[in-house]
Amino acid sequence: MSRRAEITMTPDEVRAFVGSARTMILTTIGPDGVPDPVGMWFVVEGDDIWMRTYAKSQKVANMRRDPRVALLVEDGDRYAELRGVQITGRVEIDEDVERICDIAAGLLVKYEGLPEADVPDVREAYRATAASKQVAFRVVPERIVSWDHRKLGA
Repeated sequence: MSRRAEITMTPDEVRAFVGSARTMILTTIGPDGVPDPVGMWFVVEGDDIWMRTYAKSQKVANMRRDPRVALLVEDGDRYAELRGVQITGRVEIDEDVERICDIAAGLLVKYEGLPEADVPDVREAYRATAASKQVAFRVVPERIVSWDHRKLGA
């Protein structure tokens, strides 16, 4: 039997692991064809992974030129503890200001502890300041690979 089959996460385990992650590595394809990885904050809505960034950033230029991306979340200090999810797919860029405000507010809730009651005010402030200079984007998965070495036992 393949060890790969023994360590693959179930879809529910993948969702839980990705949902609990703090940082995700987004890899786009640079203008010279070299992979360009960068750590990103993200929010999960259903099965969708959303991020936002400045519209003039290199990663957005890369994604407009070639929408293929890879995402990586990993954890573990020892080999027997290694866990990870790699998602490859295509990105869909969304320039809708309301969507950008939704993602920005979601990031503040997740990473900064913004109370839900303050989300409407933050959305308004964000709309008035940074949203017009940014884009939101989601990854449409084409392949998901996962591993959880803890399943092998010590």
